[in-house]
Order: sequence, then structure tokens, then C-alpha cells
Amino acid sequence: MSRSRTAAGAGRRRRRLVIDAAGRASLARQVRSPNRDARPAGEAVTLIVVHGISLPPGAFGGDAIERLFTNRLDPAAHPYFASIAALRVSAHFLIRRDGRLVQFVPCGERAWHAGESAWKGRVRCNDFSVGIELEGADDVPYAPAQYAMLARLVRALWKRFPGADVAGHSDIAPGRKTDPGPAFDWVRLQRLLAPRPR
Repeated sequence: MSRSRTAAGAGRRRRRLVIDAAGRASLARQVRSPNRDARPAGEAVTLIVVHGISLPPGAFGGDAIERLFTNRLDPAAHPYFASIAALRVSAHFLIRRDGRLVQFVPCGERAWHAGESAWKGRVRCNDFSVGIELEGADDVPYAPAQYAMLARLVRALWKRFPGADVAGHSDIAPGRKTDPGPAFDWVRLQRLLAPRPR
């Protein structure tokens, strides 16, 4: 391996993922979604919700997820899109199959990701949560790069919002939602989030 390639790899490893005071992630590509609004006054982030999404279902790649979250999805582009193109939804983050991070809504604002939901006796989870979409499907294993980025993102969010719980969409909307699905390895995520020995 060449010295320049080694140095480049070391430079990438040193880049830290940080959530700034405006709620933007340092390593995320920023794509503005109009599907957002203000959190209720004084509402703190106490929940991180993990979702799974693929558009069309079971297909990865392409720009359909970004188009959905920015109200630009063409209902004629795929038969499935006709049923969802009019939805006004978003998430704070999307993690692509290769681990790339996209941010649609700053963490200080409310993204429209949870829908009818409840966590620990509180309803309207959008009010107090950050939503993270993983490009995937309930029954397709998520990629190692996605787990790595998800763990980095959760740790960065914990620094900004200490003590926030982590739950799946299916946990906050049981019976209505199934994602991130049985293919998501919660034990793997827990291992990645475990304190590192010094």
C-alpha cells in the first residue's frame, strides 16, 4: 500500500462526527426537507428512532428516498410511488447502504417521521425524537457500513442529547409499523455502542 493511500485512510479515520449547536451533523450531506416544523417550546430530545426504508420496496440505490422527503417523488416513475407521492414525510437522517450520511432536518427541529406513536407513556414522538432512516428492508440484512455509521451518529447525538433512548419504529408504533424489522441486529448495535476500554 502506498504511503499516500495510507495517509488518506488515516485522515478519513480521524474525521469526527459531531452534531453542532444548530443540530447539523458534521459528516452529513445536507438536503433540505420542507417537511419539518418547530418542536414544542422547551421540548428536549429524549429519543432516537431507528427506521428502515427502501423505495421502491426492496430496491436500493437511486434518489427516490430523497425525492420523497423533499416532495419531488414522481408518482409515474414506479407503480408503488403513486400511493405515496402525496405524503409529507421526512426524517432527520438517512444512512445509505454504503454508510453515507444524509441529513434532511436539523436536530433542533421536528421531522415528520414517527406518525402516530408513543414511548414510555408519551405520545407524539416526533415532538421529542430524532429519526434515523436506514436504507434497507425488514427482511434484508443491513450493511456493516450502516451499523458503523449508525453507531457513530448515535454517539454524536448522545453528546448533544445525553441519555436519549434508542428504539425502533416498531417499538413506538407497534402493530402499525414493523421497521427496522427482524433483519436489524440490535445486539450488534449495542456492541458498537458499548464503552471502549481505555
